[in-house]
Amino acid sequence: MRDIARRAEVGLATLLRHFPTREALFEALLCTHLDALVQTADGLEKSDAPGEALVSWFREWMAFAQSYRGVVAMMAAAHTNPESALYAACAAVHSASARLLLRAQAGGQARTDMNGDDLFGLMSALGWLVDLPAFAPRADHLSHIVASAILPNLPGHGVAKRPAKPER
Repeated sequence: MRDIARRAEVGLATLLRHFPTREALFEALLCTHLDALVQTADGLEKSDAPGEALVSWFREWMAFAQSYRGVVAMMAAAHTNPESALYAACAAVHSASARLLLRAQAGGQARTDMNGDDLFGLMSALGWLVDLPAFAPRADHLSHIVASAILPNLPGHGVAKRPAKPER
């Protein structure tokens, strides 16, 4: 915490008054990033291309998920725990995802047999998977496959268009 205070150019006592533990500081940082994701989704909701907006959102989510090791597991746990400091931010991300999915479904581009819970689950599962060192190099390819499955009617997003890299 001392190093963090020094880098932030504040006193250690000041930092500890606001964030008594590293976990509290990390949760505040995550909430800030999750709020930014929700704002991104709010902007994407105004798009004239709802399928593309959902793909953009999915990419933003994956970039976030890959930026902090273990964040997806924390979010998945917080999503169902109202006592968690991340609960409200995770609920907002879930809601934003669901709204973007509904728009893509209304536009005839997304599968209609899934809902926001399914989307959040798929995003979480993929985020967890690419957090593993063996799958991290394939993150873009795996994201494309999942996005193609969610948006089968979005032109240019067919799985066959991006061949898999050969396994080693």
